[in-house]
Formats: sequence, structure tokens, C-alpha cells
Amino acid sequence: MGCVQFVAEDEIVIVERFGKFDRLALPGCLCLPVPCICTTAGSVSLRVRQLNVHVETKTKDNVFVTLVVAVMYEALHDRVYEAFYKLTDPGTQINSYVFDAVRASVPLLNLDELFEEKIRIAHQVKEQLRNLMDDFGFRIQEALVVDIEPDNKVKAAMNEINANRRLRIASQEKAEADKIVTVKKGRGRSRE
Repeated sequence: MGCVQFVAEDEIVIVERFGKFDRLALPGCLCLPVPCICTTAGSVSLRVRQLNVHVETKTKDNVFVTLVVAVMYEALHDRVYEAFYKLTDPGTQINSYVFDAVRASVPLLNLDELFEEKIRIAHQVKEQLRNLMDDFGFRIQEALVVDIEPDNKVKAAMNEINANRRLRIASQEKAEADKIVTVKKGRGRSRE
């Protein structure tokens, strides 16, 4: 008397005997010889997962910003035991480390510098996560700062500054054009 299960191509199943780890079942047909004694404790997906972490923090020039950091991670094929038994929720753990890394670097930068340094921040997050999550059986493939969103009041002020700058340039160009027209008219009258 046995129990037959199927293991999907993109996962590995953890088999326990009397509640203790017994073995890993690879993709294909899984035969559990004695039900109730040999059971499947769960499975670990080998697919790459993406976690978007929203971090609100303050820059050096006291501007509140929300950063969205996308982290791509996967369970390591040869570390499935650690991935299953060491962490209950890898997403929560990654979320905590991203918060820590971002809040350590962003307050050292002004808002303008933050936009210029987003690749460096993403690299810092990736390296910090890579070192920490490897112990738990996960590989961090990539970390990207996909969005930097300043506070709405700051955005409105920045837009107003840009609009005023454009108006100033337009009025200078109009004054320059009026000056040229006046000079041409003056020359035309002097020739008459």
C-alpha cells in the first residue's frame, strides 16, 4: 500500500519520515511507500521570484521620498533544505534587509544626487542581500531601484521651479527678438 504523487518540473518536494527530514524528491513521480509515516512536508519552487519593496525615507536635504526596489531571487537547487527549514517567509526577510540597506544610504544624499546614484544604491542592496540570503539557501539575481517618488508637495515645487525657469528663458528670448526688430527698424529708417 503506497501513495503516488507527482513533483512539478520547477519544484523540489521535501519528504519527511515521522516528522523528520528524510530526503528531497526531484521532479517526476514520487512514491511514498507508507502513508502516514512518509509524508510530504512541502515544496520549494525553483522559479525566479520578484519582490517589490516600497521604502519611505528622508534625503540629506530633508525631502521625503518613496523608493521602489525590485528584488529578483530564487532558491538554490543544492540548498533546498536551508530554503525550506531556515526561513518561514523569505519575502519578509528580504523586505527587512532592503529597508535597512536603503535607509542607510539615502539619508547621505541630496534629492538630486539620489536620482544620479540609484544604480549604486541598487548595487549596495544586491551585495548586502546576496551575502545574507545565501546562508538561507537563496540567490539574489538582481536588485533594481525602479522608482523614486518625492513627496507630492516637493514634486509640485520642482515643477513650478522648472516652469518659472522656462518662462524666464522665453521672456529673455522674446526681449532679444524685440531688440533685433527694433534695431532693424532703426536701420531701415536711417537708410531712408
